[in-house]
Amino acid sequence: MFLVESRKNPSKSKVNRNEKCKIFVNFVKSKAMTEIIFLVEESPESGYEARALGHSIFTEGETIEELKGNIKEAIRCHFEVDIPKIIRLQYIKEEVIPV
Repeated sequence: MFLVESRKNPSKSKVNRNEKCKIFVNFVKSKAMTEIIFLVEESPESGYEARALGHSIFTEGETIEELKGNIKEAIRCHFEVDIPKIIRLQYIKEEVIPV
C-alpha cells in the first residue's frame, strides 16, 4: 500500500500499488499519444527511410517532402484513434572519417 494525498481531501488516503500503477500508466499513455518520434536516415539504395520509436511504423520516400507525406499517411493507418498531434523527426547522418 502507498499513501497519497488527495487534492479533494487533504487527509491522506491509502491506494494499493495496482491502482497507483494504473494511474501512472494512464498518465504516461495520455502524454505519449501527443507526440511520436521518427528516426530518419538516408537509404543505402536511394531516398530516405523513417522508423517510429516505440511503434511498428516504417516508411520511405525519395525526397524529404515525400517522406513527410508518407509518415503522415502511415500514422493515420497505424492509429485508429488518439492520433499523435506532433510528429518529431530526428535525422541521423553517419559519417566515416579516416584516422
